[in-house]
Order: sequence, then structure tokens, then C-alpha cells
Amino acid sequence: MPEETGKIVLPGELIGTSEEFVPRNGAYEDKGNIYSAVTGIIKTNPKDRSISVSPVTNTPPRLQIGDIVIGQITDVKDSVALIEIAGIKGKGEREIVGAEDAAIHVSNVKDAYVRELSLEFAPFDIVKARVLDLRNMRLTTVNKELGVMKAYCTNCRTVLKKDNDKLKCPKCKRIEARKLSSDYGKGVI
Repeated sequence: MPEETGKIVLPGELIGTSEEFVPRNGAYEDKGNIYSAVTGIIKTNPKDRSISVSPVTNTPPRLQIGDIVIGQITDVKDSVALIEIAGIKGKGEREIVGAEDAAIHVSNVKDAYVRELSLEFAPFDIVKARVLDLRNMRLTTVNKELGVMKAYCTNCRTVLKKDNDKLKCPKCKRIEARKLSSDYGKGVI
């Protein structure tokens, strides 16, 4: 028995059957029954026999190809840097649904030849990158606004200060190189 249009439902609540409706946004089918996937208002479309649920609460963001993400470098190998994604630009402060570690391959760092990946990224660096592929969780920093936004000295862990196109440690005076974002040190996402 289908629920009436306009009624507020909770996730997992039965809203119809597959004999009557085709599930759309905010609804899913399981064993012939259609359930709400979100807290929201039921909407039916008699023309295409569809049923959907319009969310009334914010749902956690899902990664999509082209999204700009912020994350922290967890490891740098010969040909890939691993990143733990922390957030998606423009999609609020909520935790990301199904977030997993992502990778930036050496070929997706910048438009120029990359001799050594450890000269572009280091563990604990905060990076801004664009999502290329969701299946393999591949990211890219090929663009001037993408790259390292905050870097730490590999010697003493002090935040590095930008000095022209290099990074300098104010504590131990070490000079390091990174694939810098044009927003380095500004805290602007």
C-alpha cells in the first residue's frame, strides 16, 4: 500500500511496492518493497509511476568526479601519494559518506615532469585536489589552485613559511620544495 504524497517519512520506512512505483531520488527497492532512504517528504509522479523522497534534513555529502577535496598526505611512495580525505569544497562540514583513502599518481601531480614524488608531497601535508576517478579513488593536483596548502618541516615538524616558490622552516631554517597551491598558507579552501 503506497503512502500518501506529502507525508514525512524516516529512513527505512515502507513507502510503496515495485508493482506500483519505480523508486527515484531518496528511495530504494528491496525484495519488491520500496523504502525511504532519507528523512523527507514523499512525492509521487503518476505519469512515470515513480516515487521519491525529498530530504528535509542535510544528508552527508557524497564524492563525485570533479569535486575539490581537502585531505592529509598519509604516505608517499615512488609513484603515488596516499591521502586521507577530510572534506569536500562547498559541501559543508559533515563527514563524507563512504570516504576512503585516495591517491595522487605521479602523472597527476602537475603539468611538468616530476623527478621525485617526495619533492612534491610529504606526510602530514594538507592538500587540495580534484577527484578524477571514484572507483580507484584517484585525485589530481594539476592546476595552480590545487596542491599543498599547508606543509610541515620534514626535520622538526614546524609549519613551513612560503618564501617565493620555496618553503622555509622558521625554526631550523631548512628549505623544502612542494607542489604548492596558489592558496598556500591562506587557509582558503
